[in-house]
Amino acid sequence: MEYTPKGVCSRQIHFDIVDNKVRNVSFVGGCSGNLQGIGRLIEGMDVNEAIARIDGIKCGFKSTSCPDQLAQALKAAVASGN
Repeated sequence: MEYTPKGVCSRQIHFDIVDNKVRNVSFVGGCSGNLQGIGRLIEGMDVNEAIARIDGIKCGFKSTSCPDQLAQALKAAVASGN
């Protein structure tokens, strides 16, 4: 899957959902080390658990963050049946 985040430094989020588990998360742009860490932390996690953990996280004064945008991407993928 590919998702274009809004309101954050990263320009693209790539991920797969296999058997309701999050796989292969990667970001284009943004804070590389932090985003690699997020991807590794949720690798293999149930998609709904991942959403519950990262949805609503804010970055500074922004109303969203890269983890929150990943949650939005996962929600969109689930809603579309992927």
